Amino acid sequence: MSWVSAIVVYVMTWWLVFFMALPIGVKPPHEVGDEAESGHEAGAPVRPHLLKKVLAATVISGVITAIIYWVIVSDVISFRNG
Repeated sequence: MSWVSAIVVYVMTWWLVFFMALPIGVKPPHEVGDEAESGHEAGAPVRPHLLKKVLAATVISGVITAIIYWVIVSDVISFRNG
């Protein structure tokens, strides 16, 4: 696996993990007893915790990319004929 392939795998897994993490732990204002401010979407989360989700996506994607790299380099699954 070249470094370009590793970067592509990392970026793809990062976005996948980030989008999976977005709905975790968010609550709209009506679930916490507040009311949405004028001009705000009623379903918008009160505290989205985006920094925590970005950091979690970064770490988890690094681990997933390392596992994918190991599987490809160690020929556990061979993509080549012969």
